Amino acid sequence: MRSHRRSRLLAPLMLAPLIAGCFASGGGDGSGDGDGGDGARLRVALAFPPAESLSPYGADATLLSRLGVTEGLTALDANGSAAPALAESWRRDGEKTWEFTLRDATFQDGGEVTPDAVADSLTHATDAEPAPAALAGVTLSAEAQGERVVRITTAEPDPVLPLRLSSPSLAILSAKAYEKGNGRVDPVGHATGPFELTEVNGATSASLDRFDDYWGGRAQASGIDARFIADGTARANALRTGELDIAEAVPVAQAATLDEKTRRDTATTRTTSLLLNASSGPFEDAGQRAAARAAVDTSVFAEDVYEGYADPSAGIYGPAVTWAEGKRTAPVGRAEAAEPRGGTIDLATYDNRPELPEVAQVVKQQLEKAGFKVKLTVREYSRLEQDALDGKFDAFVLARNTLLDTGDPVAVLASDYTCNGGFNIAQLCDKDVDRAVADAEKVADTAKRQDAAMAAEARILGSDAVVPLVHQRIITGVADSVQGVILDPYERTLVGTGTRR
Repeated sequence: MRSHRRSRLLAPLMLAPLIAGCFASGGGDGSGDGDGGDGARLRVALAFPPAESLSPYGADATLLSRLGVTEGLTALDANGSAAPALAESWRRDGEKTWEFTLRDATFQDGGEVTPDAVADSLTHATDAEPAPAALAGVTLSAEAQGERVVRITTAEPDPVLPLRLSSPSLAILSAKAYEKGNGRVDPVGHATGPFELTEVNGATSASLDRFDDYWGGRAQASGIDARFIADGTARANALRTGELDIAEAVPVAQAATLDEKTRRDTATTRTTSLLLNASSGPFEDAGQRAAARAAVDTSVFAEDVYEGYADPSAGIYGPAVTWAEGKRTAPVGRAEAAEPRGGTIDLATYDNRPELPEVAQVVKQQLEKAGFKVKLTVREYSRLEQDALDGKFDAFVLARNTLLDTGDPVAVLASDYTCNGGFNIAQLCDKDVDRAVADAEKVADTAKRQDAAMAAEARILGSDAVVPLVHQRIITGVADSVQGVILDPYERTLVGTGTRR
Protein backbone atom coordinates (compact mmCIF):
# COMPACT_ATOMS: atom_id res chain seq x y z
CA MET A 1 0.00 0.00 0.00
CA ARG A 2 1.30 3.45 -0.79
CA SER A 3 2.18 6.00 1.88
CA HIS A 4 -0.69 8.31 2.60
CA ARG A 5 -0.12 12.04 2.50
CA ARG A 6 -2.65 14.60 3.56
CA SER A 7 -4.94 15.66 0.86
CA ARG A 8 -6.24 17.98 2.81
CA LEU A 9 -24.86 21.19 -1.10
CA LEU A 10 -28.11 19.70 -2.19
CA ALA A 11 -31.00 21.87 -0.96
CA PRO A 12 -30.52 23.01 2.62
CA LEU A 13 -32.57 20.12 3.98
CA MET A 14 -30.33 17.48 2.43
CA LEU A 15 -27.99 15.53 4.68
CA ALA A 16 -28.36 17.48 7.89
CA PRO A 17 -26.37 15.67 10.59
CA LEU A 18 -28.31 16.84 13.61
CA ILE A 19 -25.94 17.88 16.34
CA ALA A 20 -26.23 19.01 19.91
CA GLY A 21 -25.93 22.77 20.26
CA CYS A 22 -25.89 25.47 17.62
CA PHE A 23 -23.69 28.31 16.45
CA ALA A 24 -23.82 31.52 14.50
CA SER A 25 -22.42 31.91 11.03
CA GLY A 26 -19.41 34.15 10.60
CA GLY A 27 -20.94 36.37 7.94
CA GLY A 28 -24.36 37.54 6.93
CA ASP A 29 -25.83 36.24 10.17
CA GLY A 30 -27.18 39.45 11.58
CA SER A 31 -24.57 39.49 14.33
CA GLY A 32 -22.81 42.42 12.72
CA ASP A 33 -24.57 45.75 12.72
CA GLY A 34 -23.62 46.62 9.15
CA ASP A 35 -21.74 49.78 10.10
CA GLY A 36 -19.09 48.19 12.31
CA GLY A 37 -17.62 51.29 13.93
CA ASP A 38 -14.02 51.16 15.12
CA GLY A 39 -14.16 48.44 17.75
CA ALA A 40 -11.07 47.29 19.60
CA ARG A 41 -8.82 44.67 18.09
CA LEU A 42 -9.32 41.13 19.32
CA ARG A 43 -6.43 39.25 20.89
CA VAL A 44 -6.83 35.57 20.04
CA ALA A 45 -4.70 32.52 20.82
CA LEU A 46 -4.96 29.43 18.63
CA ALA A 47 -3.63 26.04 19.67
CA PHE A 48 -2.16 25.00 16.34
CA PRO A 49 0.54 27.00 14.54
CA PRO A 50 0.54 26.84 10.74
CA ALA A 51 1.84 23.47 9.59
CA GLU A 52 1.75 24.08 5.84
CA SER A 53 2.52 27.79 5.35
CA LEU A 54 -1.20 28.59 5.60
CA SER A 55 -2.06 26.55 2.54
CA PRO A 56 -5.85 26.18 2.30
CA TYR A 57 -5.49 22.58 1.15
CA GLY A 58 -4.45 21.00 4.45
CA ALA A 59 -4.82 21.43 8.19
CA ASP A 60 -4.17 25.19 7.99
CA ALA A 61 -7.47 25.70 6.16
CA THR A 62 -9.25 25.61 9.52
CA LEU A 63 -6.95 28.27 10.96
CA LEU A 64 -8.01 30.57 8.12
CA SER A 65 -11.71 29.89 8.55
CA ARG A 66 -11.62 30.18 12.36
CA LEU A 67 -10.07 33.63 12.05
CA GLY A 68 -12.69 34.78 9.55
CA VAL A 69 -10.26 35.02 6.64
CA THR A 70 -11.68 32.56 4.13
CA GLU A 71 -15.04 31.18 3.08
CA GLY A 72 -16.42 28.95 0.37
CA LEU A 73 -19.44 28.88 -1.87
CA THR A 74 -21.45 27.37 0.97
CA ALA A 75 -21.29 27.11 4.75
CA LEU A 76 -22.72 24.84 7.43
CA ASP A 77 -25.73 26.03 9.40
CA ALA A 78 -26.51 25.06 12.99
CA ASN A 79 -27.96 21.73 11.89
CA GLY A 80 -25.09 20.84 9.63
CA SER A 81 -26.99 21.60 6.43
CA ALA A 82 -25.58 23.52 3.50
CA ALA A 83 -26.25 27.25 3.83
CA PRO A 84 -25.50 30.15 1.46
CA ALA A 85 -22.09 31.82 1.63
CA LEU A 86 -20.47 33.19 -1.55
CA ALA A 87 -23.21 31.35 -3.43
CA GLU A 88 -26.63 32.72 -2.58
CA SER A 89 -28.43 29.74 -4.14
CA TRP A 90 -27.88 26.56 -6.14
CA ARG A 91 -29.74 23.94 -8.08
CA ARG A 92 -29.03 20.52 -9.51
CA ASP A 93 -29.05 20.08 -13.29
CA GLY A 94 -29.03 16.35 -13.96
CA GLU A 95 -27.14 13.75 -11.94
CA LYS A 96 -23.62 15.16 -12.30
CA THR A 97 -23.99 18.93 -12.60
CA TRP A 98 -24.88 21.72 -10.20
CA GLU A 99 -25.27 25.44 -10.85
CA PHE A 100 -24.33 27.96 -8.13
CA THR A 101 -25.53 31.54 -8.34
CA LEU A 102 -23.03 33.95 -6.79
CA ARG A 103 -23.85 36.86 -4.54
CA ASP A 104 -22.29 40.29 -5.03
CA ALA A 105 -18.96 40.00 -3.19
CA THR A 106 -15.43 41.37 -3.37
CA PHE A 107 -11.99 39.87 -2.80
CA GLN A 108 -9.79 41.54 -0.21
CA ASP A 109 -7.40 42.63 -2.98
CA GLY A 110 -10.19 44.59 -4.67
CA GLY A 111 -11.25 42.16 -7.39
CA GLU A 112 -14.82 41.04 -7.87
CA VAL A 113 -15.91 37.51 -7.01
CA THR A 114 -16.83 36.45 -10.53
CA PRO A 115 -17.78 33.04 -11.95
CA ASP A 116 -14.39 32.92 -13.70
CA ALA A 117 -12.54 33.64 -10.45
CA VAL A 118 -14.50 30.99 -8.57
CA ALA A 119 -14.00 28.39 -11.30
CA ASP A 120 -10.26 29.16 -11.34
CA SER A 121 -10.00 28.81 -7.56
CA LEU A 122 -11.81 25.46 -7.53
CA THR A 123 -9.64 24.24 -10.40
CA HIS A 124 -6.51 25.01 -8.38
CA ALA A 125 -7.96 22.97 -5.50
CA THR A 126 -8.65 20.00 -7.75
CA ASP A 127 -5.10 20.18 -9.13
CA ALA A 128 -3.48 20.44 -5.68
CA GLU A 129 -1.02 17.72 -4.63
CA PRO A 130 -2.01 16.19 -2.32
CA ALA A 131 -5.68 16.84 -2.92
CA PRO A 132 -7.81 18.47 -0.21
CA ALA A 133 -9.57 15.97 2.04
CA ALA A 134 -12.95 17.30 0.93
CA LEU A 135 -12.22 16.06 -2.58
CA ALA A 136 -11.26 12.53 -1.56
CA GLY A 137 -12.55 10.24 -4.29
CA VAL A 138 -14.16 13.12 -6.17
CA THR A 139 -13.28 14.51 -9.58
CA LEU A 140 -14.91 17.80 -10.48
CA SER A 141 -14.60 20.59 -13.04
CA ALA A 142 -15.90 24.15 -12.75
CA GLU A 143 -16.70 26.69 -15.43
CA ALA A 144 -18.30 30.11 -15.61
CA GLN A 145 -21.84 30.29 -16.92
CA GLY A 146 -22.83 33.86 -17.63
CA GLU A 147 -22.29 36.77 -15.24
CA ARG A 148 -23.33 35.15 -11.96
CA VAL A 149 -23.40 31.36 -12.30
CA VAL A 150 -20.69 28.76 -11.76
CA ARG A 151 -21.42 25.35 -13.25
CA ILE A 152 -19.74 22.42 -11.47
CA THR A 153 -19.70 18.94 -12.94
CA THR A 154 -18.49 15.79 -11.20
CA ALA A 155 -17.22 12.61 -12.86
CA GLU A 156 -19.73 10.59 -10.86
CA PRO A 157 -23.03 11.72 -9.32
CA ASP A 158 -22.29 13.56 -6.07
CA PRO A 159 -25.48 14.09 -4.07
CA VAL A 160 -23.67 16.10 -1.38
CA LEU A 161 -21.67 18.52 -3.53
CA PRO A 162 -23.15 21.68 -1.93
CA LEU A 163 -22.26 20.26 1.49
CA ARG A 164 -18.77 19.33 0.27
CA LEU A 165 -18.15 22.86 -0.99
CA SER A 166 -18.55 24.21 2.55
CA SER A 167 -15.17 22.70 3.46
CA PRO A 168 -12.54 25.21 4.63
CA SER A 169 -10.12 23.55 2.19
CA LEU A 170 -12.31 24.65 -0.74
CA ALA A 171 -12.25 28.34 0.18
CA ILE A 172 -12.45 30.74 -2.75
CA LEU A 173 -9.36 32.92 -3.32
CA SER A 174 -8.55 35.47 -5.99
CA ALA A 175 -6.25 34.82 -8.95
CA LYS A 176 -3.45 36.71 -7.20
CA ALA A 177 -3.28 34.01 -4.52
CA TYR A 178 -1.86 31.59 -7.08
CA GLU A 179 0.67 33.85 -8.82
CA LYS A 180 3.69 32.29 -7.08
CA GLY A 181 3.12 29.07 -9.03
CA ASN A 182 4.48 25.61 -8.19
CA GLY A 183 1.32 24.79 -6.29
CA ARG A 184 1.92 27.48 -3.68
CA VAL A 185 -1.08 29.44 -2.47
CA ASP A 186 -0.90 32.79 -0.69
CA PRO A 187 -4.10 33.68 1.18
CA VAL A 188 -2.68 36.94 2.57
CA GLY A 189 -4.94 39.67 1.26
CA HIS A 190 -6.61 37.44 -1.34
CA ALA A 191 -9.60 35.92 0.46
CA THR A 192 -13.19 37.11 0.97
CA GLY A 193 -13.91 36.89 4.72
CA PRO A 194 -14.61 39.69 7.21
CA PHE A 195 -10.95 39.78 8.32
CA GLU A 196 -7.93 40.16 6.05
CA LEU A 197 -4.51 38.72 6.81
CA THR A 198 -1.93 41.51 6.64
CA GLU A 199 1.11 39.89 8.21
CA VAL A 200 2.15 36.35 9.13
CA ASN A 201 5.12 35.83 11.42
CA GLY A 202 5.93 32.21 10.70
CA ALA A 203 4.42 29.87 13.26
CA THR A 204 4.33 32.55 15.96
CA SER A 205 1.65 35.12 15.18
CA ALA A 206 -0.45 36.83 12.54
CA SER A 207 -2.11 40.21 12.15
CA LEU A 208 -5.50 40.76 10.56
CA ASP A 209 -7.44 43.91 9.75
CA ARG A 210 -11.15 44.28 9.24
CA PHE A 211 -12.16 43.97 5.58
CA ASP A 212 -14.52 46.89 5.20
CA ASP A 213 -16.04 45.69 1.92
CA TYR A 214 -17.14 42.33 3.27
CA TRP A 215 -20.45 41.30 1.74
CA GLY A 216 -21.90 40.36 5.14
CA GLY A 217 -21.31 43.82 6.67
CA ARG A 218 -18.35 45.38 8.45
CA ALA A 219 -17.06 43.44 11.43
CA GLN A 220 -17.45 45.17 14.80
CA ALA A 221 -13.81 44.47 15.75
CA SER A 222 -11.24 46.53 13.86
CA GLY A 223 -8.87 43.60 13.56
CA ILE A 224 -7.33 40.56 15.17
CA ASP A 225 -3.93 39.98 16.73
CA ALA A 226 -3.56 36.20 16.60
CA ARG A 227 -0.94 34.21 18.43
CA PHE A 228 -0.19 30.54 17.88
CA ILE A 229 0.47 29.06 21.32
CA ALA A 230 0.83 25.29 21.35
CA ASP A 231 1.14 25.14 25.15
CA GLY A 232 -2.36 24.95 26.60
CA THR A 233 -1.33 26.14 30.05
CA ALA A 234 0.28 29.20 28.49
CA ARG A 235 -2.95 29.97 26.62
CA ALA A 236 -4.99 29.75 29.81
CA ASN A 237 -2.49 31.85 31.78
CA ALA A 238 -2.49 34.56 29.11
CA LEU A 239 -6.27 34.74 29.29
CA ARG A 240 -6.26 34.98 33.08
CA THR A 241 -3.68 37.78 33.08
CA GLY A 242 -5.62 39.83 30.53
CA GLU A 243 -3.18 39.34 27.64
CA LEU A 244 -5.84 37.59 25.56
CA ASP A 245 -9.51 38.03 24.80
CA ILE A 246 -10.10 34.54 23.42
CA ALA A 247 -8.15 31.32 23.99
CA GLU A 248 -9.20 28.22 22.11
CA ALA A 249 -8.85 24.65 23.37
CA VAL A 250 -8.23 25.39 27.05
CA PRO A 251 -6.85 22.23 28.67
CA VAL A 252 -9.16 20.35 30.99
CA ALA A 253 -6.56 20.70 33.75
CA GLN A 254 -6.81 24.49 33.44
CA ALA A 255 -10.60 24.75 33.23
CA ALA A 256 -11.13 25.02 36.98
CA THR A 257 -8.65 27.91 37.19
CA LEU A 258 -10.84 30.06 34.92
CA ASP A 259 -13.75 32.05 36.24
CA GLU A 260 -17.02 30.35 35.36
CA LYS A 261 -18.04 33.34 33.22
CA THR A 262 -14.94 32.97 31.06
CA ARG A 263 -15.23 29.22 30.54
CA ARG A 264 -17.40 27.90 27.70
CA ASP A 265 -17.60 24.21 26.88
CA THR A 266 -19.11 23.02 23.63
CA ALA A 267 -20.15 19.57 22.50
CA THR A 268 -18.36 18.84 19.24
CA THR A 269 -18.19 16.15 16.63
CA ARG A 270 -14.56 15.47 17.61
CA THR A 271 -13.55 11.93 18.56
CA THR A 272 -10.22 10.93 20.09
CA SER A 273 -9.15 7.54 18.75
CA LEU A 274 -6.26 5.11 18.79
CA LEU A 275 -5.23 4.41 15.19
CA LEU A 276 -3.28 1.22 14.51
CA ASN A 277 -1.03 0.96 11.44
CA ALA A 278 -2.70 -1.80 9.43
CA SER A 279 -0.18 -1.93 6.57
CA SER A 280 3.17 -2.46 8.28
CA GLY A 281 4.70 -3.37 11.62
CA PRO A 282 3.09 -5.48 14.34
CA PHE A 283 -0.42 -4.23 13.69
CA GLU A 284 -0.41 -5.36 10.07
CA ASP A 285 -1.69 -8.57 11.68
CA ALA A 286 -5.44 -8.33 12.43
CA GLY A 287 -5.06 -10.55 15.49
CA GLN A 288 -2.55 -8.14 17.01
CA ARG A 289 -4.89 -5.22 16.31
CA ALA A 290 -7.69 -7.13 18.01
CA ALA A 291 -5.43 -7.77 20.99
CA ALA A 292 -4.62 -4.07 21.27
CA ARG A 293 -8.29 -3.13 21.02
CA ALA A 294 -9.19 -5.66 23.72
CA ALA A 295 -6.42 -4.30 25.97
CA VAL A 296 -7.73 -0.73 25.95
CA ASP A 297 -10.32 0.14 28.59
CA THR A 298 -12.05 3.19 27.12
CA SER A 299 -14.26 3.78 30.17
CA VAL A 300 -11.53 5.69 32.01
CA PHE A 301 -11.00 8.54 29.57
CA ALA A 302 -14.15 10.69 29.82
CA GLU A 303 -14.20 11.06 33.59
CA ASP A 304 -10.56 10.60 34.53
CA VAL A 305 -8.51 12.21 31.77
CA TYR A 306 -11.13 14.74 30.57
CA GLU A 307 -12.66 15.33 34.02
CA GLY A 308 -16.19 15.19 32.65
CA TYR A 309 -15.54 17.46 29.64
CA ALA A 310 -16.10 14.52 27.29
CA ASP A 311 -18.44 11.61 26.60
CA PRO A 312 -17.58 7.89 26.67
CA SER A 313 -16.69 6.38 23.32
CA ALA A 314 -19.51 5.02 21.19
CA GLY A 315 -17.96 4.78 17.73
CA ILE A 316 -16.41 6.96 15.05
CA TYR A 317 -19.40 9.30 15.44
CA GLY A 318 -20.12 10.45 18.98
CA PRO A 319 -23.28 11.64 20.76
CA ALA A 320 -23.03 15.12 19.22
CA VAL A 321 -24.10 13.44 15.96
CA THR A 322 -27.52 12.71 17.39
CA TRP A 323 -28.80 10.43 14.64
CA ALA A 324 -25.89 8.00 14.93
CA GLU A 325 -26.77 6.17 18.13
CA GLY A 326 -30.10 4.85 16.90
CA LYS A 327 -28.52 3.56 13.69
CA ARG A 328 -25.30 2.03 15.05
CA THR A 329 -24.71 -1.68 14.48
CA ALA A 330 -22.14 -4.10 15.87
CA PRO A 331 -18.67 -4.19 14.27
CA VAL A 332 -18.40 -6.62 11.35
CA GLY A 333 -15.56 -9.01 10.58
CA ARG A 334 -13.45 -8.72 13.71
CA ALA A 335 -10.51 -11.10 14.07
CA GLU A 336 -9.85 -13.11 17.20
CA ALA A 337 -7.40 -11.45 19.57
CA ALA A 338 -3.94 -13.04 19.46
CA GLU A 339 -1.21 -13.08 22.08
CA PRO A 340 0.85 -9.86 21.92
CA ARG A 341 4.17 -10.45 20.19
CA GLY A 342 6.87 -8.75 18.20
CA GLY A 343 9.11 -5.81 18.98
CA THR A 344 8.46 -2.47 20.58
CA ILE A 345 5.39 -0.55 19.41
CA ASP A 346 6.04 3.08 18.47
CA LEU A 347 3.00 4.99 19.79
CA ALA A 348 2.79 8.70 19.00
CA THR A 349 0.63 11.72 19.68
CA TYR A 350 0.89 15.52 19.85
CA ASP A 351 0.72 18.05 22.67
CA ASN A 352 -1.25 20.89 21.03
CA ARG A 353 -4.25 19.32 22.73
CA PRO A 354 -2.81 18.83 26.22
CA GLU A 355 -5.05 15.90 27.13
CA LEU A 356 -3.68 13.75 24.32
CA PRO A 357 -0.30 12.94 25.90
CA GLU A 358 -2.15 11.85 29.03
CA VAL A 359 -4.54 9.74 26.93
CA ALA A 360 -1.56 8.20 25.15
CA GLN A 361 0.17 7.50 28.46
CA VAL A 362 -2.91 5.64 29.71
CA VAL A 363 -3.08 3.69 26.44
CA LYS A 364 0.61 2.84 26.79
CA GLN A 365 0.09 1.50 30.29
CA GLN A 366 -2.92 -0.55 29.24
CA LEU A 367 -1.08 -2.06 26.28
CA GLU A 368 1.93 -2.86 28.42
CA LYS A 369 -0.30 -4.53 30.99
CA ALA A 370 -1.59 -6.76 28.18
CA GLY A 371 1.95 -7.77 27.19
CA PHE A 372 2.94 -5.24 24.51
CA LYS A 373 6.18 -3.27 24.67
CA VAL A 374 5.53 0.41 23.93
CA LYS A 375 7.62 3.50 23.21
CA LEU A 376 5.74 6.81 23.40
CA THR A 377 6.63 9.77 21.15
CA VAL A 378 5.08 13.21 21.81
CA ARG A 379 5.78 16.19 19.58
CA GLU A 380 4.07 19.36 18.40
CA TYR A 381 1.57 18.52 15.65
CA SER A 382 3.30 20.28 12.75
CA ARG A 383 6.46 18.25 13.50
CA LEU A 384 4.55 14.99 13.63
CA GLU A 385 1.89 15.08 10.92
CA GLN A 386 3.88 14.01 7.88
CA ASP A 387 5.50 11.08 9.67
CA ALA A 388 2.04 9.95 10.79
CA LEU A 389 0.66 10.22 7.26
CA ASP A 390 3.65 8.31 5.92
CA GLY A 391 2.94 5.41 8.28
CA LYS A 392 6.10 5.77 10.35
CA PHE A 393 4.33 4.98 13.63
CA ASP A 394 2.71 1.73 14.71
CA ALA A 395 -0.02 3.50 16.65
CA PHE A 396 -1.25 7.06 16.88
CA VAL A 397 -3.63 8.88 19.24
CA LEU A 398 -5.57 11.42 17.19
CA ALA A 399 -8.35 13.90 18.01
CA ARG A 400 -10.39 14.16 14.80
CA ASN A 401 -13.49 16.22 14.09
CA THR A 402 -15.45 13.68 12.07
CA LEU A 403 -17.57 16.29 10.27
CA LEU A 404 -14.97 19.03 9.85
CA ASP A 405 -13.89 18.48 6.26
CA THR A 406 -17.30 18.43 4.57
CA GLY A 407 -20.11 18.05 7.10
CA ASP A 408 -20.93 14.78 5.33
CA PRO A 409 -20.63 11.68 7.58
CA VAL A 410 -19.36 9.57 4.69
CA ALA A 411 -16.52 11.89 3.66
CA VAL A 412 -14.44 11.31 6.80
CA LEU A 413 -14.66 7.57 6.23
CA ALA A 414 -13.38 7.97 2.66
CA SER A 415 -10.48 10.21 3.64
CA ASP A 416 -9.42 8.37 6.80
CA TYR A 417 -10.06 4.67 6.17
CA THR A 418 -10.00 3.81 2.46
CA CYS A 419 -7.04 2.65 0.39
CA ASN A 420 -6.69 5.99 -1.38
CA GLY A 421 -7.78 8.17 1.52
CA GLY A 422 -5.72 11.31 1.90
CA PHE A 423 -5.74 11.27 5.72
CA ASN A 424 -5.40 7.54 6.31
CA ILE A 425 -3.08 7.54 9.32
CA ALA A 426 -4.27 4.00 10.09
CA GLN A 427 -2.93 2.96 6.66
CA LEU A 428 -6.03 0.77 6.28
CA CYS A 429 -6.61 -0.81 2.88
CA ASP A 430 -9.49 -3.27 3.08
CA LYS A 431 -11.63 -4.12 0.06
CA ASP A 432 -14.74 -4.65 2.18
CA VAL A 433 -14.32 -1.25 3.82
CA ASP A 434 -13.72 0.43 0.47
CA ARG A 435 -16.83 -1.20 -0.95
CA ALA A 436 -18.99 -0.14 2.01
CA VAL A 437 -17.76 3.45 1.80
CA ALA A 438 -18.24 3.54 -1.97
CA ASP A 439 -21.80 2.26 -1.54
CA ALA A 440 -22.51 4.98 1.03
CA GLU A 441 -21.12 7.71 -1.25
CA LYS A 442 -23.75 6.89 -3.88
CA VAL A 443 -26.76 7.40 -1.60
CA ALA A 444 -28.62 10.72 -1.83
CA ASP A 445 -31.52 10.23 0.59
CA THR A 446 -30.55 11.62 4.01
CA ALA A 447 -31.76 8.77 6.22
CA LYS A 448 -30.48 6.08 3.84
CA ARG A 449 -27.08 7.78 3.58
CA GLN A 450 -26.86 7.79 7.37
CA ASP A 451 -27.70 4.07 7.41
CA ALA A 452 -25.01 3.41 4.82
CA ALA A 453 -22.47 5.45 6.81
CA MET A 454 -23.18 3.36 9.89
CA ALA A 455 -22.80 0.15 7.89
CA ALA A 456 -19.41 1.39 6.73
CA GLU A 457 -18.52 2.36 10.31
CA ALA A 458 -19.29 -1.22 11.40
CA ARG A 459 -16.85 -2.52 8.78
CA ILE A 460 -14.15 -0.05 9.80
CA LEU A 461 -14.51 -0.81 13.50
CA GLY A 462 -14.43 -4.50 12.63
CA SER A 463 -10.96 -4.03 11.14
CA ASP A 464 -9.69 -2.79 14.54
CA ALA A 465 -7.56 -0.23 12.72
CA VAL A 466 -9.32 2.42 14.80
CA VAL A 467 -10.30 2.21 18.45
CA PRO A 468 -12.52 5.17 19.45
CA LEU A 469 -11.53 6.30 22.95
CA VAL A 470 -13.64 9.34 23.88
CA HIS A 471 -15.79 12.10 22.37
CA GLN A 472 -14.56 15.56 23.28
CA ARG A 473 -16.07 18.77 24.47
CA ILE A 474 -13.99 21.82 23.63
CA ILE A 475 -13.34 24.44 26.29
CA THR A 476 -12.96 28.01 25.02
CA GLY A 477 -11.71 30.78 27.27
CA VAL A 478 -13.52 34.08 26.65
CA ALA A 479 -12.79 37.29 28.56
CA ASP A 480 -15.74 38.96 30.32
CA SER A 481 -15.52 41.95 27.98
CA VAL A 482 -15.94 39.88 24.80
CA GLN A 483 -19.22 39.19 23.05
CA GLY A 484 -20.17 37.24 19.96
CA VAL A 485 -17.61 34.43 20.04
CA ILE A 486 -18.82 31.63 17.78
CA LEU A 487 -18.95 28.31 19.63
CA ASP A 488 -19.04 26.02 16.63
CA PRO A 489 -19.46 22.27 17.14
CA TYR A 490 -17.72 21.74 13.80
CA GLU A 491 -14.76 23.90 14.94
CA ARG A 492 -14.67 25.79 11.65
CA THR A 493 -15.40 29.24 13.00
CA LEU A 494 -14.44 31.21 16.10
CA VAL A 495 -14.74 34.92 15.30
CA GLY A 496 -17.18 36.67 12.98
CA THR A 497 -18.68 40.04 12.23
CA GLY A 498 -20.37 40.27 15.62
CA THR A 499 -17.37 39.28 17.75
CA ARG A 500 -16.21 42.31 19.74
CA ARG A 501 -14.91 43.71 23.00
